[in-house]
Amino acid sequence: MRYEAISWERLADAVADRVDGAGPADGGWLKVGIDGAPAAPGAELAGRVADALRLRGRSVLVVGTGGFLRPASLRFEYGKQDPDAYYGGWFDTGALWREVFGPLEPGGSGRVLPDLWDPATDRATRSPAVPLAPGGVLVLHGPFLLGHWFPFDLTVHLRLSPAALARRTEEPWALPAFERYEHEVGPADVADAVVRADDPRRPAWTGFGDAPDTP
Repeated sequence: MRYEAISWERLADAVADRVDGAGPADGGWLKVGIDGAPAAPGAELAGRVADALRLRGRSVLVVGTGGFLRPASLRFEYGKQDPDAYYGGWFDTGALWREVFGPLEPGGSGRVLPDLWDPATDRATRSPAVPLAPGGVLVLHGPFLLGHWFPFDLTVHLRLSPAALARRTEEPWALPAFERYEHEVGPADVADAVVRADDPRRPAWTGFGDAPDTP
C-alpha cells in the first residue's frame, strides 16, 4: 500500500471535496465514517472535515460512537477488561442504526440523536434529536465502524501500526480487540482511504482508489 505525506488540513479538504462532489442529487443525506482506535485522532479529523464542509455551504452533524455505549451492566458483564466484550458488546450498534442512520434513510425525518448514553453517569443523556437539513452530511467517528455494514457513502480508516497502537493506547487490555478487528474486518482493505497516523504530526494517506493521491 502506497502512502503519500499530507497535512491534516489538506486531508480534511480532500475528504470534504470528495463528499461535496458526491451529491446527493436526490436531496437526501450523505454519511461519512471516520474509523480508528481511540488512540488515533478520529474526533479531531471528523471536526476538521465538518468545518471544511461547512465552508462549502453544507449542513453537517458530527456524532461519536462514544455517546452510544451500552449501560455498564451490559458492557462489564464479563468484567471491565474483556477485549471480546469491548469489540462486540460495548457499542450500541442497534441504537446507531435506529437513531442515527434510520432518520437519514430515503423519506426519513433527518432528525438524528447526537448521543444516547453518558458513561460517566451511566444514564441516558436525554439529548434532543438534531435536525440535519436535506443534502446535509453526517460524520460518524469511532472504533470498529467498518464491521457492521453501516450505510456509509465514504469511509476513512486511521491506521496505527501495532507498535504505535500499543504505545498510545491507555488501556492495553483492549489491544486484542484491535487485533481481532484487523483479522476479521481488514479495515485498511475496505475503507475508501487509509491514513497512516503513527506520528500525529506527519500523517500520510493512500488517496482515494479512483482519484489522484493528492488533491
